[in-house]
Amino acid sequence: MTLFIGLISGTSVDAVDAVLCDIQSDSKIQLLDSHSHTIPNSLQQALLNFGKSVYESDPIDQLGQLDHQVGLLFAEATNTLLEKSGYKATDITAIGSHGQTVRHRPQASYPFTLQIGDPSIIATKTEITTVADFRRRDMANGGQGAPFAPAFHQAFFSDDKQPRAVVNLGGIANVTILEPGKSPVGFDTGPANTLMDQWIHTHKQQHFDADGQWAASGSVIPELLPLLLQDPYFEQAAPKSTGCEYFNMEWLSTQTGSVDLPNYKPEDVQRTLLELTVITVSDAIKANLKKADIYLCGGGAHNRLLKQELQRQLPNQSVLTSSKLGISPDWVEAMTFAWFASETLNKRPISLFSITGSNQNSVLGGIYLS
Repeated sequence: MTLFIGLISGTSVDAVDAVLCDIQSDSKIQLLDSHSHTIPNSLQQALLNFGKSVYESDPIDQLGQLDHQVGLLFAEATNTLLEKSGYKATDITAIGSHGQTVRHRPQASYPFTLQIGDPSIIATKTEITTVADFRRRDMANGGQGAPFAPAFHQAFFSDDKQPRAVVNLGGIANVTILEPGKSPVGFDTGPANTLMDQWIHTHKQQHFDADGQWAASGSVIPELLPLLLQDPYFEQAAPKSTGCEYFNMEWLSTQTGSVDLPNYKPEDVQRTLLELTVITVSDAIKANLKKADIYLCGGGAHNRLLKQELQRQLPNQSVLTSSKLGISPDWVEAMTFAWFASETLNKRPISLFSITGSNQNSVLGGIYLS
């Protein structure tokens, strides 16, 4: 057995996902154990505010402190996973840590992406070699720095005969197009859960809409949906990536124009935001594949209404979850970075040209020895 741990916290900043995987040289991966490590409310709020440029103190000081805090949290998640699984630090080859994204600016004059969670602290506190900072090397090669999950989807979800699409429904949605004999195509389609999560938190103080129940109690607002769909990002050609610093409540208030949201029932707005995700994801699939099985992963895969509406938009395709391919939707992203760590240590470059637009394949990430 060759054991790796993968760590990631998403845009909702509600938990650190930690997985323990056995990764073999023949490109087989097995999930041995998993753990969702809660982020304390105070740290969660500080991270969410920081991402929105709401600072509690000098922003450079706060960035350094948050980097340290998230590093400690990721180390704690790792040690809890080890305790739960019965394995020891000496059994683990390496940790692959994505970190917590606080800013992603692929279209800036000097493009950058920033993930925090000090890998030196993780390596020190766990006594396990840690591989981190994967995305910036891709940007150095001219890539978008995201999405990265399509490389994992290609390695473990592709089929020699049948075309497939994999849809990761986190805060942002990304779609991977897998066609036999072709390089994968993957890109961010726009918001998945981020707008819905922020809207329900504003109106009901809940972190997410379980099963889409609140959205199901509302109706699509016909004059609002076209306004949301007018954003030029949706028509932008791939490669492309985005983040919650773009699709957020400020974007929503700007994009609605003459439509006064307080005049509508909040559940109708929620239903319209869900429809925005459905339309942008399904349009991306229709533009690339005429017929294929669709596999959902990420937190949105559990949203019953979202899945149902995607199936309605894609009547000739089966909308399933990644469980049908042997991996629970909850752990695909964390497993991605466990696998990335194994590729880095084996000095194998990741092919991202057809996904992020990078101009050369590179070994990604930096290695922090224990």
